[in-house]
Amino acid sequence: MKKNNILSSKRLEELKRKKRRKLINRTIIFFLFFLMFFIGLSFLFKWQKINISQITISGNRVVSIEKIEEIINSNMEGNYLWLFPKSNFLICPEKKIKSELLQKYKRIKDISFSNEEPDKLEVLVSEYEGKYLWCGISIPTLNKNNDDNKCYFLDNKGYVFDEAPYFSGEVYFKFYGHNNGELLGSYFLKDYWVNIISFKNNLEQLNLRPTAFWLDENEDGNMALSYGPMIGPRIIFKMDSDFEKLAENLQAALSTEPLQSNFKNKYSSLLYIDLRFGNKVYYKFTKELKNE
Repeated sequence: MKKNNILSSKRLEELKRKKRRKLINRTIIFFLFFLMFFIGLSFLFKWQKINISQITISGNRVVSIEKIEEIINSNMEGNYLWLFPKSNFLICPEKKIKSELLQKYKRIKDISFSNEEPDKLEVLVSEYEGKYLWCGISIPTLNKNNDDNKCYFLDNKGYVFDEAPYFSGEVYFKFYGHNNGELLGSYFLKDYWVNIISFKNNLEQLNLRPTAFWLDENEDGNMALSYGPMIGPRIIFKMDSDFEKLAENLQAALSTEPLQSNFKNKYSSLLYIDLRFGNKVYYKFTKELKNE
């Protein structure tokens, strides 16, 4: 009986050893197969016809092709896991390229990629369009030219994206004042923007020529009107006003004597029109104060 038990134990041990050997052999075979597969796949991924060798960039107007190409090429250098080239059109790091370009060049609004052919990368760039200027924190003074300030472009939503070259005169509507945090890549006066632009457009419909905006020490809005190369008279208003009502009150005042005639004949001596007091419209010429 004991002899049979011993024989059974030996057989079991032998069977266990065989199973372990089979498992080890299968693991080795699987590993070798897996390794060969990856090596073969890496050779396939290095095939010249499916690796990007030509880059076409379009849509850019200010950011140069060379600057865009520099970032694209630097991100396509090297390999993933030392085996798979980043220049392969299937695994090209487009998201990383886009993120880096948007971070470095605030003027770039969006980027898209396409591969009509595996070895050719087409890059379509769209840039923000400058609609307005921010020209410093200093408030412009009456009849003083402030063109020496460094200015930055803003798009139609108030996004600040790039330093602007020098412009003389009134080529762009200008904003002045503090902006919370970093200027580039931020929105200027985000909470007020829509109302400011709406009021500016209303003034233009009244055949006025607004040229600049700023908030004064009381957080009241100031809209400067054109006066040749210098900042002219200003319109003062509260930022929480009904801006359509403001425009209506201003239109009514400009259509009523004596302001109607004085505005036309004495414009150069006008200091301000004040819309902060409901339906009352105050205005001041060089040495007089009146209201409508």
